[in-house]
This record gives sequence, structure tokens and C-alpha cells, in this order.
Amino acid sequence: MKQLLILAAALSFSNVQAQKDPQAKALLDQMGAKVKQAKGILVNIQLISKNNTGKALGTKIINLKMKGDKYLLQQGAMEIVCDGATIYNFDGVSSISKSTVAESDQTLSPQKLLSGNYDKDFNFKLLSQDGAKATIELSPIDKRKNFQKVTLILDKVKSALSSATILDKSNNITDVKVVSINYAASLQDKLFQFNRAKYPKNVEIFD
Repeated sequence: MKQLLILAAALSFSNVQAQKDPQAKALLDQMGAKVKQAKGILVNIQLISKNNTGKALGTKIINLKMKGDKYLLQQGAMEIVCDGATIYNFDGVSSISKSTVAESDQTLSPQKLLSGNYDKDFNFKLLSQDGAKATIELSPIDKRKNFQKVTLILDKVKSALSSATILDKSNNITDVKVVSINYAASLQDKLFQFNRAKYPKNVEIFD
């Protein structure tokens, strides 16, 4: 955000820092460090969508492979592949939408959720913790994002995400459960490279 006065900038920075709970930050940094150190990550995730009255709308099982800032997400025939700069989203039927990582910034993908890198985009606070788990609430700094808040449950022993609840702008909820996670997966780089030949010939690509 642009500031006209140096003093105003300093005050604004201090206010943002005050909203980043140091206890929460320490736990999130531990999770982020584990992700950064991993050569490859393989995650199975369950997503349950609910409307604003709490009624379950459906369940999805997602397979996610991550390596650095690259990822491959698969859910049935649907597939999203990111080479670190460009994202290709195949709808599983007839079209692929192409976008940059920067253009996807308003959404919260499973890859972003698991990265542990929240400093730039979120304020956060520790709600509770015991010897085994911690509950942390994230709120986006940029209020234009399409969600209100995210509640994380961290496994403190493994320094890993156990589950999360995402509340969107319409008060709809997505419950995220990490079914399994492997931080030592062997993943080849070509897995994250878009290959037009693997999709049906009739599939169209839209920028």
C-alpha cells in the first residue's frame, strides 16, 4: 500500500506486525521449513463443502504432488499443473484454462494452504494449543480475496497441517482434512511440465 508520509508508513507497518502473533508465527514457520526442506511431497486430501447453513454439498478426494513452487493436483479427471510460473487447469472434459501464478493470488489452493508460507498474505493468531496440536486463525491482509478467514489445526509433533476450515465471503465453508502426507516422495521434474499431448485432441486451451 502506498503511503504519503514516512511516519504513516511506519505506523502501518507496526500495526501489521502486531497482528502476527509470534507464537502462531513460530509454529507456522516450523511447518514452512519442513515443506521447503522436502525434496518432494505427496498429499491425499479430503474436501467437504458446506453451504452457509452447514449443509454438506459434496466431498472430493484430492491427490496433490508438490516440489518447491511446482505442483500437480488431481481430482478424478480434473487436473491442475503448475510449473512454478504458469498454471494449467483441465476441467476433466473439454477445456484447459491457462493463467499465471500471480493471477491466482485471490484464491486459496491446497498447495498454498500446505506451503506454510503465510507471512505476506495473512495476519494470524494462536487460538489454542496443547502438547499435540495447535489451532491458528488466519485472516487475509488483502480484503479482496474471496475468503474471510482460515482456521488451521497443526500437528505439533510432525510440524504438519492436520486439517483446516475455510470460510468464504458468502459464509460457505470448506473443510479440509489431510488424510496422508509424505515429505520424502521421489518426484520427477517433468511431472510438473504441461504436456498438451496427454489430453484429448478436442480439448481447447483458453488464456
